[in-house]
Amino acid sequence: MMGGFPRSRARGRIVIKTQKEIGLMMKSSEISALALKRAGEMVTPGISTWEINRAIGDFIIKRGAKPSFRGLYGFPGNACISINDELIHGIPSKRRYLQEGDIVSIDVGAYKNGYHGDNSATFACGKISEHAEKLIRVGEQALQAAIKQCISGNRIGDIANAIQICCENNGFYIPEDYYGHGVGRDLHEDPNVPNFGKPGRGPRLTPGMTIAIEPMLNSSTKKTKILKDEWTVVEANGNMAAHFEHTVLITAGEPVVMTSLIN
Repeated sequence: MMGGFPRSRARGRIVIKTQKEIGLMMKSSEISALALKRAGEMVTPGISTWEINRAIGDFIIKRGAKPSFRGLYGFPGNACISINDELIHGIPSKRRYLQEGDIVSIDVGAYKNGYHGDNSATFACGKISEHAEKLIRVGEQALQAAIKQCISGNRIGDIANAIQICCENNGFYIPEDYYGHGVGRDLHEDPNVPNFGKPGRGPRLTPGMTIAIEPMLNSSTKKTKILKDEWTVVEANGNMAAHFEHTVLITAGEPVVMTSLIN
């Protein structure tokens, strides 16, 4: 779904974007990136996840866009906000307050002019443990390693393997139930973009493809479970998890990170 989604969500056709479509996607991606940056700045002890959620919605709407996630498959928030052992799909709550030492994964999408931009990051709330720092650092490194594989002619498996190697070599585990995805007119398009796999396998990367790459990593097991709210996905052992994501455009040359604020 928003931060990762089951393989059954795939739509069966990879959509190659035109230059006009890419231009429209760049606008929605920029709004999504700015909203995520604003959300990250709000991660402080004592704030509720609902306050962050409300600020994200207000930010996106003021820029003429809509939060991609609100109402999607019935999701009730403007963004997914997941704390500590929550990997993805955390529901914002007026009763959930951040505490010193938490790590907070925030997944934000913006929809404008018929196209989505999608990104996520995990933020530290105050001073965090060395383990939490490493988890975040490795997640960021895995995302960058994956982006380096986004070269025309490579395959989805090259992206997946780069994430897997980075995470597992650092002692973390890859959940196998949730994937990255293509993104464009629909938030979730083909192809599936897993976080594990063999290089040289899967669909070939072609200029005009736009994909949401989203490393997800657990501390102690690849297993996950879904809480009673039927949304929140947690690390099965109750240990910390992290999630990072960028929307990336495949070109004839270097990849373009559409949700980067420094393009």
